Amino acid sequence: MRLAIALSLIASTASAQTCGGSVNGFIEGVKAEARANGIPASTADRFFQGARIEQSVLNADRSQGVFQKDFISFSRALISQNRVDNGRIYSQRYDATFDAIEARFGIPRGVLLAFWAFETDYGQVQGNFNTRNALLTLAHDCRRPELFRPQLLAAIELYHRGDMDPQNTTGAWAGEIGQVQMLPLDIIERGMDGDGDGHVTLKTSAPDALMSGANVLSQLGWRANEPWLQEINVPANLDWSQTGLNHKFRVRDWANAGVTARQGSLGPSNLEASVLLPMGRNGPAFLAYPNFDVYFEWNKSFVYVTTAAYFATRLSGASVYNAGNPSAPLSGPQMQQLQQKLSARGHDVGGIDGILGAKTREAVQAEQQRLGLPADAWPTLSLLNQL
Repeated sequence: MRLAIALSLIASTASAQTCGGSVNGFIEGVKAEARANGIPASTADRFFQGARIEQSVLNADRSQGVFQKDFISFSRALISQNRVDNGRIYSQRYDATFDAIEARFGIPRGVLLAFWAFETDYGQVQGNFNTRNALLTLAHDCRRPELFRPQLLAAIELYHRGDMDPQNTTGAWAGEIGQVQMLPLDIIERGMDGDGDGHVTLKTSAPDALMSGANVLSQLGWRANEPWLQEINVPANLDWSQTGLNHKFRVRDWANAGVTARQGSLGPSNLEASVLLPMGRNGPAFLAYPNFDVYFEWNKSFVYVTTAAYFATRLSGASVYNAGNPSAPLSGPQMQQLQQKLSARGHDVGGIDGILGAKTREAVQAEQQRLGLPADAWPTLSLLNQL
């Protein structure tokens, strides 16, 4: 955001503000900044014709739910057989695009298909909030203007390029657009023309959306032609204290410890990987490779990320995971009680929020070790009672 330039140009306009205040004055300030960025005045004027603040956007921003489902419940809810079947259909329909992506970025089609499915159900559900109004609302609102004002300016640039219709473009409440839900600034910086028509139109062009999504993953650090997640069998005598994303060892070391692939063979022996037990030693088990970390750049929820990465393996030919027989998950209030007890013992749990995040898992694992329990980082009612 070129705030200094914008302020220098509109210093004489008392009503122009970086957030809040008169909506008309705010819009005039954004127009001035757009002009300073090289946008014709007439283009900025047309962009804002009919623009308004949307209370529904503010309501959505303030009512984001807390994510508390466990991996098995969440993955079974999101990964229906219909979604798997549709993934195969779209894989065939856009076969040439997926081949081009794999050749250029080294990203398997299953990975992109899973992102596409989770973001918009393969482009079918892209959101019905007017994108311009959503970004105007969030940029004008003084909670996070530094995040959304640049996105509003980027939307004007997209309109100037002919890649956005401010009157009719719709998407998510936070301003994401298209089949893989990208913000305007991301589209400008990372969007790609996948169908060769000279435009980046993520709403209507699946090749554009998929190629752009692959470019984003590549820039976030995806390592070409390497695995991301793989279901494994773990021996009963595994050192559980060495499991979890904060413990990484070479694949050959895991193999020497008795870890085997449930299907096929393990990844390259020199790769570092973590044994991932989303519901403890008696539940599903995976080997998480370096590419798994890229998923957390997309979403910070452990359960969401693990589900997305697992779905990508399903779309790449893996079978349904072995659910095992894990101990029942704690309820939200029980999890908060556990976090309070862990915090009282000096652990940083990342907040008393009832969510089993990375820090809470690490604290659970440490207490399990202290108590002489299998340290698989899965909190149980028995552990809660012992603490």
